[in-house]
Amino acid sequence: MSDPEKYLTHLKLPYIRENYESAAAIAADKQWTHIQYLSELVKQESNLRWDKTIQRRIRMAKFPVIKTLDDFNWSWPRKINKVQIQNLFRLKFIEKKSNIVFIGPVGVGKTHIASALGYQACLKSHTVLFSSAIDIVNNLIAAQHAGILKQELKKYLKPRLLLMDELGFLPIDKTGADLLFQIISQRYEQGSIIITTNRVFKDWPQIFNNDTTLTSALLDRLLHHTEPVIIEGTSYRMKEINEE
Repeated sequence: MSDPEKYLTHLKLPYIRENYESAAAIAADKQWTHIQYLSELVKQESNLRWDKTIQRRIRMAKFPVIKTLDDFNWSWPRKINKVQIQNLFRLKFIEKKSNIVFIGPVGVGKTHIASALGYQACLKSHTVLFSSAIDIVNNLIAAQHAGILKQELKKYLKPRLLLMDELGFLPIDKTGADLLFQIISQRYEQGSIIITTNRVFKDWPQIFNNDTTLTSALLDRLLHHTEPVIIEGTSYRMKEINEE
């Protein structure tokens, strides 16, 4: 290993280490100045580091599948506000630390759009975590039994955007309801939440063990800075099954 490569390895500059000689040949051919040559190497090193940072954020978000808005079938839902959803992709709600709740039946694309928003947030340098509501509850209950609840809670409080999928698809007991309340209350005006649910807000007590007091307190915090998105229609997955 030559001296420049040794020093570039020590400084953790892999792009420059691998390309400084070929870039020098291009620089000579194009008659770049020393500053132009250096600027090109530094720019490409920065781009490589940026790409790695984005990929790391995407991995840490734990999306089950990468989704984008370009992949979404707008023609399938019976009712959907396309302009409202497209405006969400400006991600202003993250800057305002406000929330989004997607409400609609199974299979109309709630999770697809929520995941695409999370992916877009990663691309714009926001930290994101995706999890189903029931997985959050199960993880926190296990952490509580293990005596590490405070540590596990931080996992859901730290990201700038938390995606909580399928709230209401399975019932949650009092312990689980209390734990979800802790997340929502502690993220209040501190970080954004995207929730997908098949239940309108008036039915939320049924999600939380019919505890109307807790549900009211939870909704009071959640809805203060929340934009609801209503999607209506039948399941796209059932359409695909019927066509097979």
